[in-house]
Amino acid sequence: MRIGIGNDHSALELKAEIIEFLKEKGHEVVDYGTKTSESCDYPVYGEIVGRAVVSKEVDCGILICGTGLGISLAANKVKGVRAAVCSEPYTAKMSRLHNDCNILAFGARVVGAELAKMIVETWLDTDFEGGRHQRRVDLIMDIEEKNE
Repeated sequence: MRIGIGNDHSALELKAEIIEFLKEKGHEVVDYGTKTSESCDYPVYGEIVGRAVVSKEVDCGILICGTGLGISLAANKVKGVRAAVCSEPYTAKMSRLHNDCNILAFGARVVGAELAKMIVETWLDTDFEGGRHQRRVDLIMDIEEKNE
């Protein structure tokens, strides 16, 4: 799987660990930055990864900032993105199973490296269930269409 990853300055170290983890699992990773510890604006990276996911440049995305919130909010402004902040594996599983989320976000100041790896692995290993959940995802996407 080809996975896009983006982060702000607070998540540089955790991103490096997640990239290594993903590569060990056989995934291709596209690092959209930031690549320095200088203070930066997380919305830039949320948008970049969001656009890469929607354009199918990558299969899915992972975003990391201090809490995961700001960067996911930015990504969710890109039409077609469904980004979820997940701080434990159960929410990660459900974000895929019921919501067909295409971007996972979490906070470098909230979860440690080992928990982040569990969250990522659970998210990647879970497929969308479809069925009644497809109708609900469609309703979410309809809201997006009404607000163009």
